Formats: sequence, C-alpha cells, structure tokens
Amino acid sequence: MTGYLRRLATTGAAYTASSVISKLIAVALLPLYTRYLTPADYGAAEVLITGVIAASIVIRLGIIEALLRFYYQAGEDPDQVVKTAFASLLWTTTIGLAIALPLAEPLSRLLLNHSDPNLMRIAIFGLWVFTMFEFLTALFRLDERAKAYFAFTVSNVLVTIPVTVWLVVGEDKGASGLLVGQYATGAAFLAGLVIAQRRRLALVPDFALLRRMLRWGLPTMPAELSLYSLNFIDRLLIVRLVGLGDAGLYSLSVKFAQAVNVLVKGFQLAWPPLAYSIQDDDEARRAYAVIVTWFVSVTTFFVAGLWLLSRWIVRALAAPEFFDSYKTIGLVSTGVMLYALYLVLVIILGRTGRTEFNFPATGAGTVVNIALNLLLLPSMGIVGAGISLVASYAVVLVLMYVFTQRLFKVPYEWARLAQVAALAIVLVLAGELLLPTSGFWGLAGRTALWLAYPLLLWATGFLNDEEREAAGRVLSPAYVKAALQRLREAPPPESEESEDEETEPEEMQGRGPRLTRETLEAEQRDEDAIR
Repeated sequence: MTGYLRRLATTGAAYTASSVISKLIAVALLPLYTRYLTPADYGAAEVLITGVIAASIVIRLGIIEALLRFYYQAGEDPDQVVKTAFASLLWTTTIGLAIALPLAEPLSRLLLNHSDPNLMRIAIFGLWVFTMFEFLTALFRLDERAKAYFAFTVSNVLVTIPVTVWLVVGEDKGASGLLVGQYATGAAFLAGLVIAQRRRLALVPDFALLRRMLRWGLPTMPAELSLYSLNFIDRLLIVRLVGLGDAGLYSLSVKFAQAVNVLVKGFQLAWPPLAYSIQDDDEARRAYAVIVTWFVSVTTFFVAGLWLLSRWIVRALAAPEFFDSYKTIGLVSTGVMLYALYLVLVIILGRTGRTEFNFPATGAGTVVNIALNLLLLPSMGIVGAGISLVASYAVVLVLMYVFTQRLFKVPYEWARLAQVAALAIVLVLAGELLLPTSGFWGLAGRTALWLAYPLLLWATGFLNDEEREAAGRVLSPAYVKAALQRLREAPPPESEESEDEETEPEEMQGRGPRLTRETLEAEQRDEDAIR
C-alpha cells in the first residue's frame, strides 16, 4: 500500500505546482492589500469574486463538465465537441452579460447590501471573462500540454499582480482595483488564447451534439452549485446580518487557510486517476482506507498549526484592523479538510456509477449551512459562520459516507483516524488553555506543540509494520546516500527526452501525463481557479 501513497504524493505535487505559486504570491501580498483596503472594501471584492464563480456554474449549464466527458467518449468527434462547447458558452455568457448589466444597481444591493453599480458592472464583465477563460484553459489540459498550461497560468498570475498592485496602491482604486486588475489582465490573456485556438472554435454549435451534452451536463449543475454555495452563502449572510467589514475579515481567514487548500488542490487532481486505476475491488477498498488515513493525518498537521498559530499569522501578514480574522482560520481550515474527504467519497460513488446521490448530500449541507448561519451569526459573528461551514461539510460527509458504504464498503481505519483527531485536539486545547496568546514565548511554545504532532504519532504507534519498515528504509543514511548518488549519476534531461521520443508515438511527444475526465472536473470546481 505504500506504493499507492508514493504515487499519490508524486502526482499531487506535479498537479499543484501552478496553484502553489499563485497562492504564495496571494498570501505575500496580503500585508500590502490590507494596509490599502478597508475590511469593507476587501469584503466587497471577495463577495463579488465568489459570486462570479457561483454564477459561472449556472451560466455554463454544465457545458464545460460535458466537454470533459464527451471529448474522450467513443463515437464523438473531439474537434466538434470543442467547437460546440465554445459556441454554446459564448452565447450563454454574452446573453447573460446583456441581461445582467442593466440590473447592476439592484444586484449590487442584493449582494453588498448597498448600492455600487460600477463595482457590480466590473464583476459582471468578470463573469464573462472567467467563464470563457475556464473553457479555453481546459483545452491545454485536454491536449495534455502540461508545460504550456503551467507557463500560461503562471504568466497570467505574474502579469496580474503588478497591475493589481498599481491599481490598489498607486491609484487608490480600492475594491474596484482588485477586480479590474484580475479581470482586465484575464481578458488580455483570454484574447491571446482565442487567437491561438481560433481554428478549433466556432460561432454556431452542432445542435444535435449540444442537446446530448446538455442532457448530460445540466444534471451536474445543482450538486456543484449547492456544494460551492457553502463557500458563498455564508459571506452573503455575513454582509446582511453582521456587516461588510466582517465579510472582509472572514474572507481574509479563507486566504490564510491556503496552506490546507494547496494540499487539497494537489489531492483532488491526483486522487481520481489513482483511485480508478486500481482494477481489483478488494485491493481498491484496502488502498482507499490507507490513503484516507494518511491524507487525514497530513492535513490535520497543517490544520492544527493554523489553529495554534493563527494570531501570529494575522499579525505578520495583515494590518491591525484585520486581526479578528484569526478567530475563524482554524474553523475554515477544518472545513477545507472535510471538503477534501468529500472528494474521496465522490470518486467512490463514481466507481459505482451512482452519482445521483451527490445532490441529496450537498443539498442537505446547504440547508444546514443557511439555518446555522441565520441562528449563529447575530450572536457569534464570523465565528458562527466558521462553525456553520464545518457543520455543513460534516453533514455532507456523513451522508456521503452512508451512501458509499451501502454501494462500495471500505474498511476505514477508525482506530488510527481517531488517534489522529484526538492527538490534534489535545495539542490545540493545550496551546489555547496553557500558553500565551502573544509574544515570543507564546509563539515558541505553540510551534513546539505543533511540531511535536508527527513525533507523538510515531511514538504512540500510528505506523503499521509495513509503514515502519518503509520509513526506516527511506530515512536510513544508506538510502539517502544511494539516492543522492543516483541523482548525481542521472543522465541529462535531453537524453531522457530523446529516449522517450523513440518509444512514444509522434502525436504524443511533448505532452504531459494523460489527465482523466474526473481529474479535470475536480479542477473546474476549485474556487482558486481565479487567476
């Protein structure tokens, strides 16, 4: 089973490279943005950005999801699938733009609780850019051009950052500077993609093919929207019940949870191809159980660190008026981890073919999220939103567990999972109850508690015999020395590439690893797909 763990770790790291870069840059810029933006400005921008993603799920009518299925489906012409998908998205997004622009003023009141039609118009334009950008960057992945995808997305980030900084800091544009910086540069890169891919695009769809794609894609929309709404509804309710400034604080805590999000990003891209590649059902059950245990243990380590060190993180990276955002960093990080476990169960349902169970679970989670936010926000503020997020994801997870265990029973390692959770809870409680909440000694003591987590797991017998043997082998001086020796003696990359070119078909040369449809669908759901 350790082979599956190594494979998951390797592919996950490869898929998440561009995401890591964009998230690191985003976190590094927080000290700057939080000193030039008020919490209300930051909250308005983040509410509209998340609103753009939610609206994009609706306006694309499941077409991007259908593209990822029909492109690889036997009997369909891949070129015609791309043309039809582009034409239909172009028309739906353009019509949506025409309808929404005259409604900018009432829409801004609905989302922001005050009138700001100009900011709303920027977001409406951003909806068009974001949706078409998602489609055209998906073509890189369909063509398996991993290097080109990485270069393009990172270039977009590196251009967006200075433009946004200039608008926010140099021109003092506030929330509109954040939105214009993101969507204007995205539009420029989008235009370049349209020119580069123009021979594959069309203005008129194949209507028979479009009907088939809509018949498959439309039913995916409710489940996807209800799941994403857990990241959106709470912010709208915070604006209404607490205030736009508190929405900014909550949004900042989401940014600080990026350490866990990076892990989840890599996992959600690497997990589907690994899960589906295991043909034997009994072996798959055992592998799934071990992978869940290790993923939870690694993710819990980072979540515990964010719980313990949240105050110092905010002090280091944000202006003083944003300090209260520390209160929900741990809760949001826990919610992100639960979301990742939901992804595990989604793939298990996909293995059984019974994907109709997704929406009942996500729909129930949405109802719980709304009810708890209405109940807790007036008295607890953003902490109530964090509790609601964790509780709603827990409901989704429990329901998905019940559904999947009926269809594909997995022998989860409950004793080891309980050990992971109990140890993390004890360490976090010890830090909160016994150690200072400021100063050097508070930071040093909490850091020591956090770093003690993996050592205590080892000392309390978390590893099984196979894992202990593998860990001892990897950590032994002889193994490390041999690995370094192999690295020094490895042939140069050019020779490897030339060797691959001799064995691969010509049309496959220069391409990255083939991505599955499920991998690409997971990528589409990622909130952090914003460039």
